[in-house]
Amino acid sequence: MGLATLAAAVAPPLTASHADAAPIANVTVNALEGQGTIPATGYGLNSEVWDSQMNVPAVQDLLGQANVGMLRYPGGSYGDIYHWQDNTAPGGYVAPGTDFDSFMGTVKKIGAQPILIANYGTGTPEEAAGWVRYANVTKGYGAKYWEIGNENYGNGYYGADWEADNHASKSPTTYAQNVVQYSSQMKAVDPTIKIGAVLTLPGNWPDGAVATGDSWDWNRTVLSIAGSSVDFVIVHWYPSGTGAEAALSAPAQLPGELSQLRQEINQYAGANASRLGVALTETNSSQFMDTQPNALFAADTYFTALEQGVFTVDWWDTHNGPGAISTAPDGATDYQDMGILSSGTCVGSTCEPPINTPFPTYWAISMLSKLGHPGDQLVRAGTDQALVSAHAVRQANGNLAVQLVNKDPKNAYSVNLHYNGYTPSSATPTVYTYGDEATSITSAAQGTSTSQTIAPYSIETIVLTPSGRPVTLSAPGQPTVSGITAGDATVSWTPSTGGQAMRYEVYEQHGTTSQLLVESTGTSATVHNLVPGHDYTLNVLATDQYGNLSRPSDPVTFTTSTPTDSTCAVTYQVTTSWGSGYVASLTVTDTGPSPINGWTLSFTFPADTESLANGWNANWSASGQDVIATSLDWDANLAANGGNSASIGFVGNNTAAYPSPAAIRLNGTVCTTTYSS
Repeated sequence: MGLATLAAAVAPPLTASHADAAPIANVTVNALEGQGTIPATGYGLNSEVWDSQMNVPAVQDLLGQANVGMLRYPGGSYGDIYHWQDNTAPGGYVAPGTDFDSFMGTVKKIGAQPILIANYGTGTPEEAAGWVRYANVTKGYGAKYWEIGNENYGNGYYGADWEADNHASKSPTTYAQNVVQYSSQMKAVDPTIKIGAVLTLPGNWPDGAVATGDSWDWNRTVLSIAGSSVDFVIVHWYPSGTGAEAALSAPAQLPGELSQLRQEINQYAGANASRLGVALTETNSSQFMDTQPNALFAADTYFTALEQGVFTVDWWDTHNGPGAISTAPDGATDYQDMGILSSGTCVGSTCEPPINTPFPTYWAISMLSKLGHPGDQLVRAGTDQALVSAHAVRQANGNLAVQLVNKDPKNAYSVNLHYNGYTPSSATPTVYTYGDEATSITSAAQGTSTSQTIAPYSIETIVLTPSGRPVTLSAPGQPTVSGITAGDATVSWTPSTGGQAMRYEVYEQHGTTSQLLVESTGTSATVHNLVPGHDYTLNVLATDQYGNLSRPSDPVTFTTSTPTDSTCAVTYQVTTSWGSGYVASLTVTDTGPSPINGWTLSFTFPADTESLANGWNANWSASGQDVIATSLDWDANLAANGGNSASIGFVGNNTAAYPSPAAIRLNGTVCTTTYSS
């Protein structure tokens, strides 16, 4: 994020037959599909050295009450001008009482962890190593997570210039080479720390941009050079679009973007790829920032990102200050303040609430821990209503919590709750509610385990107790997959504890339903008859002597290969991209014994955020995500045994992720497919 500054009467109940009856949303929780555990660092927030309120007791108390688990320092772009030794940021303003030790006092008081930005723009590896020594050797703070710079692709190299960078070369190659040096010197002081490198999310600027003289874009360059020297990657997400509706629909983009980022990590980071974590260290919708729409966006965004394996989501930010004044769809005044707490300042004659008054985004963050605490298990939840999102958590005590977010500013929804793999008791559930522009979170025993009503523009968390015999078996350990072919894969896991596991069951995730693929009495199983070139996400569950299933393991995702002995071959290459579109080139070859006279190539876009614009050297058409290219007269003949090839391509549109198709067919046959870039 760029630099910021601070100045000091009851209606009658509706019935099903009433013309104005509340619309219905069906929500299904599938407790068989585990999506990982909530990290201790999951609920994060940015702190800034220009914020004079950073470490005052009132702010510490508010952050502690919200259960903030990670604080990022010294604050966005200030990270590339800040010098920790003397608490200065030449060219910027540093408020009194915001030095590193004072910040760590807040971190310790609220029981959080720090994530620290080592100065890349105007600093040195030696300065960063000195900070590690002071923090972890001299002071014993145990600061584990360290970022190398902030948004360093914004240093002017691709045109836009907001990030300080004093290096003679501002290329991704230079950044990556210096990250290696930073990591080496910092880990020489404390080998236990984790180092993060700056990347950009697919579909977000400058993703795909290749500067003059470069071979690759920012992400591929940085991962290829520094992937073996870092422990996690850093991305920021400020979704585009104007208005509350655009902001509230944006979290649905995150799974695809984060999945594509993981694919890039796996493809370019080498042998180190599987252990690289992902940190979302800045996010905000930038729409109606301190009103209810942004609170709903925050509630949805945190859990959407955590479900994709991100280990921290750090909201921008604690205090920020007002901008232009507008009115949100619910009639509330928006001060265009990205902070979760009021700065107490004015724009003209319009003034914010008193300083440190919580905005709705503060209450949204406070609601996160009503759903789950660190160590609790994220499980799948889905909804059939676009304006009602759902997330679910299996809590450590056996309870199941379900978060509902109503993004409709006008209508309440009658929610029907359904369960797969969990049987709630008949007890009246406890429901936590943050209503439209409310000044607190309320709780009450209300509704049933199968029926709730959620008010317009509100967040609800329903906490359910289990029915039946407690299951003492733990979840099996994190699965691994080996021996992946076009149709088979072997899944292995560590055994459950806490009882006797009679057998293990391997399930494929299908959203709110799951498919049992194979059973085993041991700790591995081979799955057969898989679809070539297909993405699979699996969980393993144990069964006890009473037939009860344990909680699911953490998920494992893999892609089956395309056949090595196919009678056709395709190479697929994304040659350029620009955030909202890309160009892909394909080479089609007949590798079989018989020539082909007239061909049809078909594939499916993996993400609904990509579509076909136009193409060349073939007749291109699309129906939804399904794409077909048919031969022209002059390239219809493909000689047997690879005698010649057809070169075709297309321009794609994308509003977010744009992953490559996993399986490409020629005249109905899945081809051996090679991806290059």
